[in-house]
Amino acid sequence: MTGWRRLTSSRPYTFLTCTAAAGALLITGCGALPGASGDSREPVTVVTWAPDGSNGPDAENMAGMTAMARAYARWVNNNGGLDGHKLRVVTCNEDDTSNGAGDCARRAVAEKAVAVVGSYSPEGHSFMGPLEAAGIPYIGGYGASTEEFTSYNSYPVNGGQSALLAGNAKQLARSCERVSLVRPDTLGGDSQAWLFSTGLKEEKRSAPTDVRAAEAATSYDQAAEQALEGAGRSDGCVTTVLGDRTETFFDSFRRLEPSDGPVRISSVLGSVGQPLINSTGGRNSPFEGAYVTGWYPESGDARWDKMRAVIRKHAFGDNRIDPDDTGVQTTWIAYTALKEIVTAIDAPDITGSKITTALNRGAEVDTGGLTPVLRWRYEDMLGSSAYPRIVNRKVTFQVVRKGRLVAERKGFVDVTNTLSEASAKG
Repeated sequence: MTGWRRLTSSRPYTFLTCTAAAGALLITGCGALPGASGDSREPVTVVTWAPDGSNGPDAENMAGMTAMARAYARWVNNNGGLDGHKLRVVTCNEDDTSNGAGDCARRAVAEKAVAVVGSYSPEGHSFMGPLEAAGIPYIGGYGASTEEFTSYNSYPVNGGQSALLAGNAKQLARSCERVSLVRPDTLGGDSQAWLFSTGLKEEKRSAPTDVRAAEAATSYDQAAEQALEGAGRSDGCVTTVLGDRTETFFDSFRRLEPSDGPVRISSVLGSVGQPLINSTGGRNSPFEGAYVTGWYPESGDARWDKMRAVIRKHAFGDNRIDPDDTGVQTTWIAYTALKEIVTAIDAPDITGSKITTALNRGAEVDTGGLTPVLRWRYEDMLGSSAYPRIVNRKVTFQVVRKGRLVAERKGFVDVTNTLSEASAKG
């Protein structure tokens, strides 16, 4: 914790004072959480929100994130709290709506939260304003909204979909002669196509076949035909970034059965992940052999063991928490960041202002190798016009083998140049 963990003495008088005052009920430090300093440490209240799918079958369901937050609180409070502060977690159903996101932000203000941590919402235009006005930092969002990478109030732990697309282009350029990109037929999709093309160009590959697809279609036969034709039906790749419609697209694609050679399929985490692979057949999944670009190490990596142990002991069998789910993993990383920041501040009371100051002045967060060491000073940020708040520009290359996502290439891959180039010319 360079520059932030205040050097202190061992407080040699704390034990003597508490011993002498036993039964007097006058010494506030004696009742602190195990591991707390001698001073009385105030509880730390934070909010985590995510949609729980309550608005029908097409609603996003990320309830594992709020459940993970509660499990984390039980674990950390059983082990001394956050630097001696009891952690109080308030959860909110974002409801997959703009109104729901705004309501959750106002709930954070009402609860006097010092931060919103490890949350999911694409409705940044609804939740960021109330948080900015109240001075509540947004730490480690999933990366689903543009505002997470533009607001001075946001401290992301990953590079969002932009980093994934830049990385996916690099991953496919290693193995694919030609690539088709299937993406939403929206303005956001146009930006995706530009970023992906920039990544391929950087790797000396030709531009992809750009396949526009409806966001809410129930069949993608025409798009699948176009994508297959663009990939060349041999030694080509088809990558798809359609969120929860990615599975629907590949249902259409696999029925085409290329006859003149294999076409590899690909996507990014968030559109394809281990839970989807499991639910579509595991070893027999249509995603077998697919290339997948992620933010973090593959879910079987030993660096996730601590999170898995906490889930086993403190989630009480809550089946909403899937340790293979990227949302659950993001919440774990975000709370790891919170713990490191509170420890760096080392004060009897923690406020949103103190957390923001620590972050802006360079408090470092070591996530145990799940990300690079994180720091949110101005000079640590990408600083481009499109993605000014990105500090983690690293991704991982994975592949589906025997029904499991495993590392296709060890370590992290830096996509800074691609993001900067795409932003400069976009």
